[in-house]
Amino acid sequence: MAAPVVLILGAGPRVGAAVAEKFASIGYKVALASRSGSGTKDASGFLSLRADFARPETVPPLFDAVRAEFRAAPSVVVYNAAAATPPPDPASVFSVPAEAFAKDLAINTTSAYVAAQHAVKGWETLPADARKTFIYTGNILNVALLPVPLFLTIGAGKSASSFWLSLADTLYSAKGFRFFYADERNGDGTSMGGALNGTAHADFFAQLATHEGNVPWHATFVKDQGYVKF
Repeated sequence: MAAPVVLILGAGPRVGAAVAEKFASIGYKVALASRSGSGTKDASGFLSLRADFARPETVPPLFDAVRAEFRAAPSVVVYNAAAATPPPDPASVFSVPAEAFAKDLAINTTSAYVAAQHAVKGWETLPADARKTFIYTGNILNVALLPVPLFLTIGAGKSASSFWLSLADTLYSAKGFRFFYADERNGDGTSMGGALNGTAHADFFAQLATHEGNVPWHATFVKDQGYVKF
């Protein structure tokens, strides 16, 4: 059986890098996409691709490149890109220019949606027993109002994405296609803020890719514990 493929969109040094290493260690071929992608394999043997997630039209070619390199569509797609524009007036949520709001929405929501569209197209070409999984790196803002203007664009984007992810998982899970909004929390259920743990994400994402443990689409998790319902 050919090795499965994971495509990680948003290859940051913390979550993206840890997820790549984890999936490589369990037998996946790895492709990473970021604004600094080279278009070739890196020193780790990962396919490095270039994309600007503020421009959703740059997403479909990534799937073409993965198929060309690995002769298979990715069975696991991780969307790890995010953006937040600080308000020019820190006290005014409406001081964020409309253009910045739209750009961040493209990164937080539209490009993720386009990636899911192409993930599903690719999954239709894979064997029936392959685990097909789309994982979106979320946060608490889809369920909690934190009254800080700084969170405007990222909160709007995460909330929008959690809706279409929940809808997709509800409609497609019976077909074996899973969609997860993954949200790392502290043990008491509070937000991790900027203290996200890359290794915790990697371990949990690897579990999600197996479809084991009856984890729901709203996949809240705690380091070293896995899924925890809050």
